[in-house]
Amino acid sequence: MNLNQLSNNLNIIARKVGAYIKNEGSTFDRSRIEMKGFNDLVSYVDKQAEKQLVEALRQLLPEAGFITEEGTDTTRGDRYNWIIDPLDGTTNFTHTLPIYCVSVGLLDGDEVVVGVVYDPGRDECFSAFKGGGAFCNDTPIRVSDAPALKDSLIATGFPYYDFGLTQQYLQVLGSFMERSHGIRRLGSAALDLVYVAAGRFEGFFEYNLNAWDVAGGTIIVQEAGGRLSKFTADGDYVFGREIVASNGNIHAEMQHTIQEHWKKGME
Repeated sequence: MNLNQLSNNLNIIARKVGAYIKNEGSTFDRSRIEMKGFNDLVSYVDKQAEKQLVEALRQLLPEAGFITEEGTDTTRGDRYNWIIDPLDGTTNFTHTLPIYCVSVGLLDGDEVVVGVVYDPGRDECFSAFKGGGAFCNDTPIRVSDAPALKDSLIATGFPYYDFGLTQQYLQVLGSFMERSHGIRRLGSAALDLVYVAAGRFEGFFEYNLNAWDVAGGTIIVQEAGGRLSKFTADGDYVFGREIVASNGNIHAEMQHTIQEHWKKGME
């Protein structure tokens, strides 16, 4: 498989779907929002964008299956599977806040080997494939060289439907506030990840995530020289519901800061 060519084609597809989302955003009717669960929004834009992605990706790699947020196609492939978030940051989108993106990753077995995250608002297409480096609009990107947490800007996401660990999370946030340049919450895990890859953030952590929230961004962080793990240990950060991403230099500090307050056994 030519991962370079596959990545180039994936970028084109993501840009096309992103353009559709941006265009719909200019006239979006909030009365058409649906609720999948408490504070879990979906719109016709999410669903249509996912259909467009599935159709194009099925043609690009017919043998691949799909893991999709909106369930457009749930057929699993024997080896390859596309993991799709058609609109990461739906709540932002429905409130006309232009911080959202298209995120797609390709699994080869249990490893993400190609990823793209396209931000229509800034027209930034972040992409990577295994062994090929990481890029934003064809310009190579690299994680920050900040040496310590005290020199770093950290991103996170707040709980929005499962509040069982809210107190521990607030304690973790307090520690990061005291030990870093600050914390930012964009509302899109995929963008948080690629911002780590591009050196805009030194680190990112969040829990209660799904594979489609992070798959596209993880390979981009890796190829940009960053490090990924679960909160307090190594492990499956794509399907493991929690993730720490960093420039590598501050990773141990981030894990230690989380471990100080995090519920024991949450690995």
